[in-house]
Amino acid sequence: MRRNHRHAAPTPRARPIFSAVEWPTVVLIAGCYGAWLAAGTIGWTVSPWLAVAVLTIAIALQSSLMHEAAHGHPTRNGLVNEFLVGLPIGLVYPYRRFKKLHLCHHADERLTDPFDDPESCYQAFWKHEALPGWLRALLSFNNTMVGRFLIGPALSNVAFLASDLKLLRAGDVGVQRAWRHHLVGLAILAPIIVFAFEMPLWLYLVPVYLGQSLIAIRTFAEHQWSERPDGRTIIVERSPLALLFLNNNLHLVHHKQPTVPWYELPRLFRARREEWVRMNGGYVFPNYLALFRAFALKSKEPIVHPVLRRQPEPGRALRPRIRARNVNGLGSAPVPAEPSTE
Repeated sequence: MRRNHRHAAPTPRARPIFSAVEWPTVVLIAGCYGAWLAAGTIGWTVSPWLAVAVLTIAIALQSSLMHEAAHGHPTRNGLVNEFLVGLPIGLVYPYRRFKKLHLCHHADERLTDPFDDPESCYQAFWKHEALPGWLRALLSFNNTMVGRFLIGPALSNVAFLASDLKLLRAGDVGVQRAWRHHLVGLAILAPIIVFAFEMPLWLYLVPVYLGQSLIAIRTFAEHQWSERPDGRTIIVERSPLALLFLNNNLHLVHHKQPTVPWYELPRLFRARREEWVRMNGGYVFPNYLALFRAFALKSKEPIVHPVLRRQPEPGRALRPRIRARNVNGLGSAPVPAEPSTE
């Protein structure tokens, strides 16, 4: 008896291997590294000033692309994403360390906690009181937008490197692995700068620092304390820096939908603008210029957390294997288990 196949369900086709690739991000990664390479090879011989400017922008953009890769873009394979953004043109932060700390930061119920949020700019009262006066003065200046741009990268780099050095000495396997990967990247990077760019390594530190300063414009006011977790994250509606920041000026949208690629965030914000603004209690600025006018030389937030960690907590400073220095300030936060790179 012949079977009738006219109404049989079609055999599912194998999904194309590239169907899940987010090509706008891939193109941007290629453009970022291409601009970096062109600036260092061609631009440096034509105009050193132009080369430094382009290198600065490329290094800042690569930092934003590291953030995108940490959230699972542009592919569904973590190792592929790491490879795509893994050349550490920004020098300081190992990708795996950034990923680990940043994903810890995305626990919104712990946002701004001086211990439990690795990106909090607040400090515990009792730890701040123990600091020398000169350091407290630096932190006060760092709490202004001008200060964050000028000295913010230096404070963050020193704090992060000092903390990771302690973790390395304590034998933290995950940290050691991350730094081994990073050193491989630096070993590839150094000959490119010295021989292909013909640029002194010390001079390359200038665009590295300036690139971090550009990113500090975005991170300066990303979060504030609020009793409601949704009220802790900013929205900056428009900015010519939006592409450089991969639309993370719409930071609340990113925190509520962290797996959405950067190029979808503006559409999601426009579709529900009033709802987003209500959600974060009006913590909204029209642009970064408005933020600068308000807080260029004025602290937007106190250094000491206004509510949390007011009293000393025994044991907090006695477990170096689970501590990690805040990447934005001088606080510290616990580190979760090593996330999968798959």
